[in-house]
This record gives sequence, C-alpha cells and structure tokens, in this order.
Amino acid sequence: MRIYGPNGTTLGTPASQAKRTGSGSFVLPDTSSAQETRSAAAPKAAANIDALLALQGVEEDPVERRKRSVARGRTALDVLDDLKMGLLSGNLDASTVMRLRDAAANLKSSSGDAGLDAVLSEIELRVEVELAKAGQA
Repeated sequence: MRIYGPNGTTLGTPASQAKRTGSGSFVLPDTSSAQETRSAAAPKAAANIDALLALQGVEEDPVERRKRSVARGRTALDVLDDLKMGLLSGNLDASTVMRLRDAAANLKSSSGDAGLDAVLSEIELRVEVELAKAGQA
C-alpha cells in the first residue's frame, strides 16, 4: 500500500504537489491548469476459453425455464387477442403486428416439457398464420 500524505489519504492532490509557505501553511496548485489525462484501457478479454464454455454449459433450472416458456406463451396469446380486437374494430395497429413478430421469435425456444412445447408450437403456428395474413411473414 502506498501512502501519499501524513494522514494516509489521497484526497485532493498529493503532498508533493502542494506548496509550503513560510508561515507553516500550504497552498494548493492552480486548479485551472490542465490536468494530466489518461486514456481509458480497453476491457480485458477472457483469459481462458474454457471458462466461457463452462459458463455456457451451466444447466438452468427446469422450473424457471418452464415458467419463462409459459410467460412467453401467454404474451403471444395476449398479442393475438390484441390483434383480434384491432381487426374487429377496424383499427389494426402496426405496433401490434410488430409485437406479434417479436412474440413469434420468442416462442422458438424449448421449455423441456413435451406437452408445453406442443402447446407453444400450436401458438407459434397461429402467430405465423396471422403474420402471413398481415403480409409480415
């Protein structure tokens, strides 16, 4: 550990930059002068590719994966419902179609549960059909 001042603090300027006067007090250097600038260092790359591969290989909790899959399915169904309401009212919004496209992209991952994956694939098919009808596939 390097100590710069008599109190061990480095607040302000180090003691070597301060000027002492004859009366026992000191005067700080002019703060309006240009201070030394240091370039920012680039972030260090991972030292070992094995560490990255180990992080990717970590199994996620099946319960959490199932919960996320159910939430993605519900979101897709909600957007389909919004699309239906927009079509029935004659106010089809472009943002609804974009949300439907995003929901379709999110349904592609597997939940790990065969029954849930079957339901999600049916929701995905319906979303793709609606996108094709809207000319957005």
